[in-house]
Amino acid sequence: MKSKTIFIALFFALIIIACSSKHEQAVDLVLTNGKIVTVDENLTEAQAIAIRNDSIIQIGNNDLIEKYIGENTEVIDLKGNTAIPGFIESHAHFYGLGISKLQLDLTKANNWDEIVYMVAEAAEKAKPGEWIVGRGWHQDKFDPKPNVEGYPVHNVLSNASPFNPVLLTHASGHASFANAKAMELAGINESTEDPKGGKIVRDSLGTAIGVFEETAELLISKFYEEYQNKRTEQEIINENIKAYKLAEKECFEKGITSFHDAGATFGEIDLIKGLYDEGELLIRLNVMVGDTPKNIKEKLSDYKMIGYANNHLTVRSIKKYMDGALGSRGAWLLEPYEDLETSVGQNVTPLNEIREIARIAFENGFQLNTHAIGDKANRVTLDIYEKTFNTNPELKDLRWRIEHAQHLSNKDIPRFSELGVIAAMQAVHCTSDAVFVPKRLGDKRAKEGAYPWRTLIESGAIICNGTDAPVEDVSALGSFYASVTRKLADGSTFYPEQNMSRVEALKSYTINGAYAEFAEDIKGSLEVGKLADITVLSNDILTCSDEELLNTEVLYTIVGGNVVYQKLD
Repeated sequence: MKSKTIFIALFFALIIIACSSKHEQAVDLVLTNGKIVTVDENLTEAQAIAIRNDSIIQIGNNDLIEKYIGENTEVIDLKGNTAIPGFIESHAHFYGLGISKLQLDLTKANNWDEIVYMVAEAAEKAKPGEWIVGRGWHQDKFDPKPNVEGYPVHNVLSNASPFNPVLLTHASGHASFANAKAMELAGINESTEDPKGGKIVRDSLGTAIGVFEETAELLISKFYEEYQNKRTEQEIINENIKAYKLAEKECFEKGITSFHDAGATFGEIDLIKGLYDEGELLIRLNVMVGDTPKNIKEKLSDYKMIGYANNHLTVRSIKKYMDGALGSRGAWLLEPYEDLETSVGQNVTPLNEIREIARIAFENGFQLNTHAIGDKANRVTLDIYEKTFNTNPELKDLRWRIEHAQHLSNKDIPRFSELGVIAAMQAVHCTSDAVFVPKRLGDKRAKEGAYPWRTLIESGAIICNGTDAPVEDVSALGSFYASVTRKLADGSTFYPEQNMSRVEALKSYTINGAYAEFAEDIKGSLEVGKLADITVLSNDILTCSDEELLNTEVLYTIVGGNVVYQKLD
C-alpha cells in the first residue's frame, strides 16, 4: 500500500515537472506549417519558428517547435506559405515616401495630357495662390509637341493653372517642372543665370520652358518652402509625423521591416528619435545624415546612434551627392551623352566638399554613402574613398557605399571588392530606365556597364537592394522581380546576362542589407538569437515562375515578434 502511494505521488510529481518545464519553454509567437527560408550560410529550410520577446528562440520542424507552445502563445499556421527574413530596403527616402502620399501621384500618367488634367483638377479645388505639388513624371513616357530636349513646354499646363503655382518633381528627383505662376514668383526670366551644378532648360529664344535640372530646382523650390514655412510650427510637425506614419504603413504592407533612409537633416533625426521614444514607430530605420557641411562639422559626433530604441534606430552614415540622374542627363559621364554630344552631365557637389566630408566621416567612424550614377561620378567617388582609406590603412571593414552605382566603367568594377565598397543598387531602376539607357549611353556602353550586377557579384562585390522610393514604388517584390528577370513591361529584357540568381536577389534584400548597416549579427537571416523580423509570402520566390513572382502577395509582416501587418482575406 505504501509503495502504491509513493508511485502515485511520483507520477503526479512528474506530470507537474513536465507541465512546469513546458510552461518555462513557452514563447510569445510560433509560426508553423510553413516553408521557412532562413538565408543562413547553408540556406537552410525549416517548417516552424519560435519567438520570445523580439528574438528567435528556436527554428526547425513542427515537432521541435511544438514544445514551445503554451497557453498564451500566439500560433500562426502558415499553411505551407513561405517565410523569409524581413525585407531590408537599402536605399529610399522615408520622409519623401510619406509626403508622396500627400501629393499628386504622377507615376501612373501615360502622357503629358494626363498630367495637365490632374493639375487642372487640383487647381479647381485649390484656393488662389495655393501651391499644387506632385511627383513622378518622366519625359520619356511622353512624346510632347512642342518639346525641348524631349521635355514638354509649360504653356498648356500654365493655362490650366493660372492662379496657382505648380511644382512637379521628376521621377528621379533630379529635375522639376514649374508653371508660369511659379516662375513668376521666382522671378525667372531670360537673364536668370544657371546656378552652379544646375540648368534652366530653355527654348531657342532663351525662354524657360518650365524644366529646372539639378541645383536649378532650388530656384523654384525655395519659394514653395517659404510658403510651407508660413504654417505654424505645430502644423509642420503634424504633417511630418503623418508622413512618417504613412511611410511606415506602406513599408509594412510591402513586407519591409528595415529601411535605410537616404538622407535626413539633424532636425528630422530629432523628430524621428522622439517618435521612437514615444513608441510611435516600429519599423527599423538606418538613417543617413543629409545636412549642410557646416552642421555636419558641428553636430555629427553628437548624433552617432547604434541600435537606439531597442535596435530600431541607427545613425552612423553620411549621404552626399556626386552627380545627378541619367534620365535628366545629369549623370556625370566619362564620355558625352549619345543623344546630347555637348554634355557629359555634371558634378553637383564641389569635390573639395566631398573630400572634406570624407575626412570627417573617416575620423568619426561614420560610413560615407555617396550618390554616384554616371561612370565618371563612380570613378571619382572611388578615387576619393581610396585616398581617404590610405590615410590610415590600419582601419578596416569600413563598408563605405556608393548609392546607385548604375553605370560603371569595366576598369572600376573590380575596385568595389578591392576597396570593400558596397554597391547600394536599386534593381527596379534598371527596368524603369531601360527604355532610355541605350539612347543616353549607346549600346556598347549600356551593355558593358549599365547595372552590371553579375559582373560586380563575380568580382566579389556586395550588392544591397532597394527602390529609391518615392522615385519608384517601394515594393521589394517589384525590385526582386527586376533583379532576376531584367524584364520590361513590353516583355523584352535588358541585357539579361547581368541577371541576379533568385538566391542572390534574396540575399541582396536581406543579409546584404543588414551587412550594409553593420547589423548582420542581429538581422538579415532567420537564426536563433537574431531579431524576429519576418515576411510571409504567398509564393516561394526562390522557385515560382516569373509570372507568379508578379502575383506574389505579402501575407504577414513581423517586426521583433510583433505582427505589424496581416493581409485580410
